Amino acid sequence: MSKIISTRVNLQILHEDNHIIVINKRVGDIVQGDKTGDKPLSKVVKEYIKDKYKKPGEVYLGVIHRLDRPTTGIVVFAKTSKALSRLNDAFKNRETQKTYWAVVKNSPPKENDTLIHYLKRNPKNNTSKAHTKEVPESKKASLDYKIIKKLDNYFGLEINLHTGRHHQIRAQLAAIGCPIKGDLKYGFDRSNPDGGIHLHARKLSFTHPVTKEELTIIAPVPNDSIWKAL
Repeated sequence: MSKIISTRVNLQILHEDNHIIVINKRVGDIVQGDKTGDKPLSKVVKEYIKDKYKKPGEVYLGVIHRLDRPTTGIVVFAKTSKALSRLNDAFKNRETQKTYWAVVKNSPPKENDTLIHYLKRNPKNNTSKAHTKEVPESKKASLDYKIIKKLDNYFGLEINLHTGRHHQIRAQLAAIGCPIKGDLKYGFDRSNPDGGIHLHARKLSFTHPVTKEELTIIAPVPNDSIWKAL
């Protein structure tokens, strides 16, 4: 799908209609407000809508899903309550197809594989640990990956999520010895200059909640040499 750049609020808009708006999130953006008090992406999008359509009063915007702050890529917001309710159900019932790209330093054990772990969240340090067997308070996590490109010092992976757990891709890749580039929290040896990690929500396929059109949205990768090499 084509992208539109809104220079007024520095948003990269991948799709917009009367019911939804899809943004290509940048490193460091938070989707919803948190304890940091930093301005969330949801508020920036509200301001964009209010300005573009000259809307009086409060703008309605529903948050459907989130991406971790250091990651980039596709985030979908609902502009109507009908769209929010239906998309919440679609994400909950796994009726969407999510594809991510990741860059890792170490070669995975196999060219492609399905990973199944049991993730247990640690709220104290905001991490999830991947276990090979079920442990108390753990949740099953499943994804498949394949190597899509071998770079000079890194490997580019394409990942399809089967479940949506906290830090799932980060924790599962770290568990097979492949922490994501820049991800100090999960064992990478140094941070990226921008504080982000090389994990990008690349593609999302879903049924439009109102028109029932089948949508496939692709987010351009960030502008750095490693991403561009993919």
